[in-house]
Amino acid sequence: MEIAEYVEALDEAGRGLAEAAAGAGPDAEVPTCPGWRVRDLLRHVTTVHRWATAFVAEGHTAYRPGGGEPALDGDELLAHYREGHAGLVAALRAAPETLECWTFLPAPSPLAFWARRQAHETAVHRADAESALAAGPGPVDPGVAADGIDELLSLFHTRDRSRVRTPAPRTLRVRTTDTGDVWTVRLSADAPRTERATGSPGSGPVDTELSGPAGRLYLALWNRLPEEAVTVTGDASLVRLWREGSAITWD
Repeated sequence: MEIAEYVEALDEAGRGLAEAAAGAGPDAEVPTCPGWRVRDLLRHVTTVHRWATAFVAEGHTAYRPGGGEPALDGDELLAHYREGHAGLVAALRAAPETLECWTFLPAPSPLAFWARRQAHETAVHRADAESALAAGPGPVDPGVAADGIDELLSLFHTRDRSRVRTPAPRTLRVRTTDTGDVWTVRLSADAPRTERATGSPGSGPVDTELSGPAGRLYLALWNRLPEEAVTVTGDASLVRLWREGSAITWD
């Protein structure tokens, strides 16, 4: 995906999140985030958006903590969220391609990093807001979803801090049935190693395979849909391992 596509995905996901939050109301429970209500979700996401905006708009080259969650609620909180989301979108659209600032995952450029990361941050949390509605999380664009799966498997979970580990070597394969992408994740006592192939059936034996449309796999791998939402072939214990150890936290 190109930077402009990420920003468009961020814009769309952020607007969808606001619409779902408004429809559910601030006191509604968020089933995908146990213990949270919609107000907690909005406070978290707007804090992340404003934190990211500061790096993009001000060019900070070292880590800075976020400014803390706002003590707002109801319509004021929703307006504050909308303002922060719009500010992030505007900052990314205005930033030069030569932007230099702090990042925390490999990317072609700092601008590409923040556009991609915030697009997926917001898409996943849009699903959280939608989980507070009777209809549950809506569909995710297949191209956006496949890119998000790649970010999760090839970047987040190849870091030393990943907790998805096995005492003996095991192999997990993830296959999208609509975009033709395949990831082979090699698990061991060390950080996972991931290989991606496009338009390939994948080769070699695996212990477990997850397959399905990219949008459903994306949300399932982020633990926003149950494992029954995708097809599991082989040893289901690796799916349980993933669900118990794969959470990404924001400090």
